[in-house]
Amino acid sequence: MSSSMALAVTKSAKAPPLPPVPADAKGAVTEGTRAQLERANLVIYELQPSPDGTTAKVGSEQARITFQFNPKELTVQKAAKWERKPSTGAEKAGPPQFTGADPCKMTLEMFLDATATHDTSVVTTVETLFACCTPTETSAKKEKPSPPLVALQWGKVTSFAAFIVSVNAKYTLFSADGTPIRALCQVSLEEMPVAPWRQNPTSGGRSVRRAHQLIDGDSLASVAYAEYGDPAMWRSIAAFNGIDDPLRVPRGTRLLLPTPAELGVG
Repeated sequence: MSSSMALAVTKSAKAPPLPPVPADAKGAVTEGTRAQLERANLVIYELQPSPDGTTAKVGSEQARITFQFNPKELTVQKAAKWERKPSTGAEKAGPPQFTGADPCKMTLEMFLDATATHDTSVVTTVETLFACCTPTETSAKKEKPSPPLVALQWGKVTSFAAFIVSVNAKYTLFSADGTPIRALCQVSLEEMPVAPWRQNPTSGGRSVRRAHQLIDGDSLASVAYAEYGDPAMWRSIAAFNGIDDPLRVPRGTRLLLPTPAELGVG
């Protein structure tokens, strides 16, 4: 037996800046085959602020919330600041002056459902989101406690560097023992200025790879020559994309092109 009562909970906080997290990509999608569904993830990282608090670096990955259902929409807002000074004795207003740009803002919804299992997974996910508005245990032991860093990652796309401004969780279904088993969460993110990102295996960063979709006349050798200046690199492209028959790659195949660093060249 279930109840359809609704319970809304809101959490908000302000957080320091975070570094951007470059996007990653997986697999090749060929024409005539069904593409594998990419699940959106909210990746949570430890914040490493500088001693003066003016910049920050991303630490190790602390958690990853995989969306049970991908968001049906994302709202992103960007605004510029303009100042117009009054013009005395003139018929027209004075020219506006650009004074800066506001940070990007994003809002999204997360639908959580545990009606099939009746477990506490919905509550656990909501509590993890709320924890992003409070200082981490590591930072709490230091002089400058701060919430964790977050980045929305969905397939090959990663959001701008952001912190969570607020989380609004509305519980809409409960089990017989009162455990919430369905919820709708509204999450607001806001961009922050950051220090330059440094990609290395220990920072949690991921290398950015280019992609190429095959058209008529393309071959792995021609793609290798265009990308690396060496047609012999077709073998590396084939191995990287898991291609068993390099001579029969269908038109429309989307190839991921490894970076020179991943190939050990350059």
